Amino acid sequence: MPAIPYLKYENAAAALDWLGTTFGFTEDKRYAHEDGTVFHAEMSTPLGDPVYLAGPGGEYRNPRNSGAVNAMVSVDVADADALHERVTGAGGEVAFPPTNTPQGMRVFKVVDVEGHEWFFNQRLDGSA
Repeated sequence: MPAIPYLKYENAAAALDWLGTTFGFTEDKRYAHEDGTVFHAEMSTPLGDPVYLAGPGGEYRNPRNSGAVNAMVSVDVADADALHERVTGAGGEVAFPPTNTPQGMRVFKVVDVEGHEWFFNQRLDGSA
């Protein structure tokens, strides 16, 4: 079974839209309270990997507002440069551009609308 990132957002509905527009994620499910507040949602990355989102509840503060990042999400992609172009075209905050690593990956980092850090990795040997 895969490990599935489950991120909390102060505005999960806006995050769903942003992740779809900026990263090309597909929204699969959205569950909301009567007032429209999202309490659970599921998305898929372009390679079909799942990502879950939820509204915050309780005393949650997102990384941007708290000043502390407590998790990072790493996503494999088929073409890091093409996704980087999409992200920059959508106004995404790129922390560092696509870079080749000694481990045979092409990687770049994006900070999302609420401060979560995302790493996008392309395997240069063509393996999945």
